[in-house]
Amino acid sequence: MDRRTFGKTALGLAGAAAVTLGMGAGSALAQQKMKVGFVYVGPVSDFGWSYEHDRGRLAVEKALGDKVTTTFVENVPEGADAERVIDQLASTGHKVIFTTSFGYMNPTLKVAQRHPNVMFEHATGYKRSKNLATYAARFYEGRTVIGLIAGKMTKKNVIGYIGSVPIPEVVSGINAFTLALREVNPKAEVRVVWVNSWYDPGKEADAAKALIDQGVDIIVQHTDSAAPVQTAQERGIYVFGQASDMSRFGPKAHLTAIVDDWSFYYVDRVKAALDGTWKPIDTWGGIKSGMVGIAPYNPAIPADVVAMAEKAKADIMAGTRHSFTGPIKDQSGKVMIPAGKHATDEQILKMDWFVEGVVGKLPK
Repeated sequence: MDRRTFGKTALGLAGAAAVTLGMGAGSALAQQKMKVGFVYVGPVSDFGWSYEHDRGRLAVEKALGDKVTTTFVENVPEGADAERVIDQLASTGHKVIFTTSFGYMNPTLKVAQRHPNVMFEHATGYKRSKNLATYAARFYEGRTVIGLIAGKMTKKNVIGYIGSVPIPEVVSGINAFTLALREVNPKAEVRVVWVNSWYDPGKEADAAKALIDQGVDIIVQHTDSAAPVQTAQERGIYVFGQASDMSRFGPKAHLTAIVDDWSFYYVDRVKAALDGTWKPIDTWGGIKSGMVGIAPYNPAIPADVVAMAEKAKADIMAGTRHSFTGPIKDQSGKVMIPAGKHATDEQILKMDWFVEGVVGKLPK
C-alpha cells in the first residue's frame, strides 16, 4: 500500500502531529473504501501504547483489505489540538475514528456531536453518545501478575514505579501491583514517581535514575517509551515494560511486560461498521478476552515463579482470582474493600486512593 504524508499546514493541524494516509490504487476504488482514522498521543515508534494501537490499525488493513483505507495521526496533544485533528478526520470522509488517549474524551464527544453520521470510538474514557463508543482494557489484571513476580524477584524489597498521570487507570494499576507484591512479600513497598506525561523519554529516564538512586532494585513503568528499560539495563536492575514486549531494549533487565492487544477489537468494530451492525457499546476486556497479555518471561525468573504467574493468569481467566479482593486498606488503614468482597467495576474506574504499601501521596 502506497502512503503519502501531509504536513500540518496542508490539513490545518496544530502541534507536531503528522498524518499518514493509506491510499488505494485508483481514485474510484478509494471512494468505495471505508475510511478509518486513528489518533495517537505519542509516536508509533514509541514501542509502547501508540505502537500497539498502530499494530491494531495494520491488523484492520490486513484483515479487511480493499474494503478499507486507514489514516493515523501521531503525536497529538490532548486538548484543543486533539479536537481540531479529530474534526479534520471527520470532515474528510472518515466514517470510523478511533481516538486512543484518555485526554481525548471531551474533544471526541464534541466532534461526535457535530458529525452524527460518523462512528467514533474512544479508548479508556467513559462518555458515550449515539455515535460514540468506549473501550479499554483491564490493565490492572496484568499488573497483578507482574506484582507477584516482583515480590519474588526483589532483594531490597523496594520497587520503583514510574507513573504517567494520576488518573484511575494508573492508580488502579499501582494498587493491583502493590497488593500482589505484598501478597507474596509483605515487607515490600512501592515508591511512585510521576512524570505527568504519557510519552517523554527524557523524563522517564530521569525518573528511573532517581528511583535507582533511592535504592530500588526493580522498576515498573506506566509510561510509553523504552527509556526506563534502557536505563534499567544500563544500571543493572530489573524492569517491567509497558504495553508491548520491550525486551529488545534491555534483554537482561526486562523481566516481562504487560502487552496490549487491540487488533481483534479494531477488526471486529470496523467489520461492524461495514455491515451496519455498529453500536455505541462500552468494552472493558482483560486477560480472558486477550486484550491484556504478558510478554515472554526473562530466563532469569525461576521456574516456580513463572508457574506462579501462569497460575495467576489462569485463575484470572477462570474468574477465581480478582485483583481487588478484600480486606483492602488504604494508606491510612481505613478498610476500602471489606473482607470477602471484590471491588466493583465502578470502584475501580473511580479509584483515587493508594493501598497500604505505596509510599507517597497521590497528587490531586
